[in-house]
Amino acid sequence: MNESKYILVTGGAGYIGSHTVVELIEDGFIPVIIDDFSNSKEKVIQGLQEITKTDIIFRKVNVCDLSKTRLVFDEFKFFGIIHFAAFKSVGESVNRPLDYYRNNILGLINILSLAKEYNVDNIVFSSSCSVYGNPKGSRIVSEKTQLQDASSPYGNTKRFGEQVLSDFVKSMEKSKVLNLRYFNPIGAHSSALIGELPIGIPNNLLPIVTQSGTGKISEIIVYGKDYDTPDGTCIRDYVHVVDVANAHVKGLRWLMKQKKSIEEHINIGTGKGTSVLEIINLFEKISNHKLNWSFGPRRLGDVEEIYADTSRAFEILGWRSNKTIEQAISDAWNWELRLKNG
Repeated sequence: MNESKYILVTGGAGYIGSHTVVELIEDGFIPVIIDDFSNSKEKVIQGLQEITKTDIIFRKVNVCDLSKTRLVFDEFKFFGIIHFAAFKSVGESVNRPLDYYRNNILGLINILSLAKEYNVDNIVFSSSCSVYGNPKGSRIVSEKTQLQDASSPYGNTKRFGEQVLSDFVKSMEKSKVLNLRYFNPIGAHSSALIGELPIGIPNNLLPIVTQSGTGKISEIIVYGKDYDTPDGTCIRDYVHVVDVANAHVKGLRWLMKQKKSIEEHINIGTGKGTSVLEIINLFEKISNHKLNWSFGPRRLGDVEEIYADTSRAFEILGWRSNKTIEQAISDAWNWELRLKNG
């Protein structure tokens, strides 16, 4: 076994992390998951093993525990790190800001401290389009778009995380960092063996829609109907989670080719916007289920319309989204049905 192929995946049992583990294995890497299962479930490991037909390496560790995380670095010689581990609910972060700052920033600092100590140079950071806040002017966001104040403590942790990484790179003779700013990941693996597992009431639109389809949620509230969009509802850039996962592998491969310290930021999206009502209508068509939904008032802080300029992702990584929104909705629905049927 070639030790240089070991890649540490923090939060690898989570939504995007688990799909990235599949892509890493398909590309010849050996992922090592560390996860404390606070935002995921251990049964995800079983799903990964069924998909990949391999024994998944994982350690139940909280990245905020420096000594236990160090033991994993002692056990494996890592060639790269993909850092997902973080609390991720925007709404919850408003009510629990200190928990979010402590967990998300301390976890990152611990990982970087160990990366320095054990000479791990290639780091991919799970960032977010939330770093752009409410962008002024254009509805399409490029990496050159001026960052606005984040609308939540969660968004702030991603902003701060990028700044920590920037200062870290500047302090190192050889360290390479890629910040992937994803827009709205949706969908599930086509096998329906892994997918999004929101804890409690979901915050994201598609899990709300699919759970409404199974009757787990009784009614969908569409917040706002008078936005300056074709159907009056907010527009987002929804990208299939498998495409997002693939971007991490391409990003890692790109970092491996760099000969000197570098820090790069890249948007991950489709470059197309889809409205809330379009998502609902597409789901009803694909699932043949009529949903119970109604309009509610606008939510404070909601951005009217935002989607990604993805030209840099293709220019730098050779990456673009390949799966359609219809595929994403269909995969998410199949995953939801599997959850319902046990």
